[in-house]
Amino acid sequence: MTQFTNQLINGQWKKGSSDKVIENKNPYNDKLLFTIQSADKSDLEEAYTAAQKAQKAWADMPLYEKQQLFDQLLEKMKAEKETIIDWLAKEAGSTKIKAESEFAAAVAVVKESASFLTRVTGVILPSYTPGKENRVYRSPKGVVGIIGPWNFPFHLTLRSLAPALATGNTAVIKPASETPVTAGLLIGKLFQDAGFPDGVVNVVVGRGSVIGDDFIDNPIPKLISFTGSTEVGRHIGESAGRNLKEVALELGGNNVMIVLKDANIERAAKAAAFGKFLNQGQICMALNRIIVEKEVHDKFVTAFMDEVKKLRVGDPADPATFVGPLINKEQVERIQKQVQESVEQGAVIELEGQSEGALLPPIVLTGVTAGMPIAKNEIFGPVAPIMKADNVEHAIELANDSIYGLSGSIFTEDRHRGVEIAKRIETGMIHINDQPVNDEAHVPFGGEKASGVGRFNGEWAIEKFTTVKWISVQEGYREYPI
Repeated sequence: MTQFTNQLINGQWKKGSSDKVIENKNPYNDKLLFTIQSADKSDLEEAYTAAQKAQKAWADMPLYEKQQLFDQLLEKMKAEKETIIDWLAKEAGSTKIKAESEFAAAVAVVKESASFLTRVTGVILPSYTPGKENRVYRSPKGVVGIIGPWNFPFHLTLRSLAPALATGNTAVIKPASETPVTAGLLIGKLFQDAGFPDGVVNVVVGRGSVIGDDFIDNPIPKLISFTGSTEVGRHIGESAGRNLKEVALELGGNNVMIVLKDANIERAAKAAAFGKFLNQGQICMALNRIIVEKEVHDKFVTAFMDEVKKLRVGDPADPATFVGPLINKEQVERIQKQVQESVEQGAVIELEGQSEGALLPPIVLTGVTAGMPIAKNEIFGPVAPIMKADNVEHAIELANDSIYGLSGSIFTEDRHRGVEIAKRIETGMIHINDQPVNDEAHVPFGGEKASGVGRFNGEWAIEKFTTVKWISVQEGYREYPI
């Protein structure tokens, strides 16, 4: 616990230099967990400098030594599983179901990343110049700056950190202020306990308003990886662009499930309840809009309501709870305002419970149209807007009527037709006869339009966290026309 009230810089746990304090609170009961002295620009500079100094030795470390460290990291993660899940519950409001799935995803991404140690390869290409050989070498970018989110803090921070390190980079993490432990400090401790060298992983805790711009603008990091809102992602992209710095941005979503008239309605309803209300809808891939062909609209609404009414709302520490608290009360107020505005525009509330603190029971709306706030905006909360489509073409039109394009879902008994429809949806990921919350460590993850830039996972992560250099070798000497 002592470490979690300090910054991790070059292997040392030290007090932040800012006079500002960050309060870490349990979102369910608003209980203060602890306070941490925030980092300032000088701490950030120290962390980036430490990462830069450690990078070459880390990149040059023998593969078998790195492999041993990753093996030890996995063992530490498994040994600390209950501690990690406990922190996810009390800091991020994660239910047992969500925390278990998040831990499993984090283990998977570390395992996949460890395989990168032997998958970073170059290539030899032919040349139009006689006697020349073209060699393309792949090497680390250097130092990576990682901004961790608060919704899936442990997994999504590791999704950037593990591949960055496995490809020879070092890193500085700035965790979300709402989850400094699970998005940063706990991760830093795990790497330290696993034996990773000082300076390879550094964690600085501070609000974006205090050190956010400096975190991006510092000249040392060659890539900034961020998972979070599109609004913040745009700012990061603009700042990085001014400095010709690369970014990996996984941003917001306005994800759809299209339910066609030939779909298995009961299966679609069950999948929709899971894909909408897991982690209270606070997932970039969560269902935002459910689009149902008119012939089966009423039948789907009935089946969906039956599933939603079964979901337990309450304390995330209770294993039976499926819908826990939002990250703070402000999110409840924001969502209720959007619901009210949508109702004023004609949406109908089919199901609604009484909010209490940061707890907001599931809300189901019908009669939702594309122009309503609850359909246009990323909800990031437990509200399920259901839209009626006249036909397949209308459903596709509604699905694409969004600035976002992250994930999605199509339910139909004709799988081939489902794939053909999926090709027409402007999104980075989409799933036939499944809900949209899917993430596998070896499969490309990312979105189109305002949902982000780049892809995470597997060989696509290798591409993102490395750079290439062309070295040509001339056999003998060329003759030049001079």
